[in-house]
Amino acid sequence: PALFRRYVLCEVVSEDPRCRQCIEDRALGLAVRDAIARVHGDYGLACCSISFTVKYLNAYTGTVLLRCRKDSYRLLCSALPFVRYLESRAQRYPCFLNTLHVGGTIRTCQKFLIQYNRTQLLLLLQNCTNEEERQCVQKSLLSCSLTEEQSQSGDEEEDDGTE
Repeated sequence: PALFRRYVLCEVVSEDPRCRQCIEDRALGLAVRDAIARVHGDYGLACCSISFTVKYLNAYTGTVLLRCRKDSYRLLCSALPFVRYLESRAQRYPCFLNTLHVGGTIRTCQKFLIQYNRTQLLLLLQNCTNEEERQCVQKSLLSCSLTEEQSQSGDEEEDDGTE
């Protein structure tokens, strides 16, 4: 049942721009499972693997939504800092996963992500050095709403390949 699940919202942080372009849900899932096995052994891996899946992956923004059982989300979260690279097409890209939020539903994670992105845009606005940058960030900030995202759903080609 959905009542016994947790959703962990993360972002992939990497200095290598090729890392985000090459992220695949399968490679990310393998990297997380490997980290769980290294940190918690076979028992931890078995506990986390029962309902573990990569529910959402946006390679463009680096946003990742992981699903696991409610009783094993602490094992999952404690292993995430040990993901040090993602492997894709025989290449290793150094990165780490920054846990943003743990929620009981996908919807609560979506709400958190919207608020988090608004906060990040406000920080960008404060750090602008000229008026042109400021206007560009303000335009992005004003267009940050759920209804705006739903009307632009056709613009997200990157999401189609992550079933």
